[in-house]
Amino acid sequence: MRQWTKYLVIPCLLLTITACGSKPASHEHEAHQLANGDIQETTKSVQVLPSFLDKKDPQMKQIYQLAASHADLLQWIPCYCGCGESAGHQSNQNCFVKEIRQDGSVVWDDHGTRCNVCLEIAVYSVKMKQEGKTDKEIRSFIDSKYQKGYASPTKTPMPA
Repeated sequence: MRQWTKYLVIPCLLLTITACGSKPASHEHEAHQLANGDIQETTKSVQVLPSFLDKKDPQMKQIYQLAASHADLLQWIPCYCGCGESAGHQSNQNCFVKEIRQDGSVVWDDHGTRCNVCLEIAVYSVKMKQEGKTDKEIRSFIDSKYQKGYASPTKTPMPA
């Protein structure tokens, strides 16, 4: 009888181990931590916020949503928190979104969750855009407001 149970138990254990080790088919988020401590997480679209925002204030979630939906504006707006040097950011957009891929998936960055300067710049920029200001006018306002008393800006190109 012992020989017979051995042949039954081993395949069942292998099946259990294999099942536990596989990833779920509906894996929606992919996250990793960078050397500077920032967390980047990929979701399937702009409408799907990253899990690092789950326990954040609703206003923070709204700012992230605005930043992603106005990435075409924020790519022209520098950040003055020092993230150009500390995190390699190129613009205020990178404080929230590293990239929006061709397939619509978004690589989010949690840097903005810990930085009031990043949040302010994004909110001012989007508000001014909604008021009808051009990208150049917004850029000029941000540069003049943050040029003194803040860190060096990101190396952000001027809008065309």
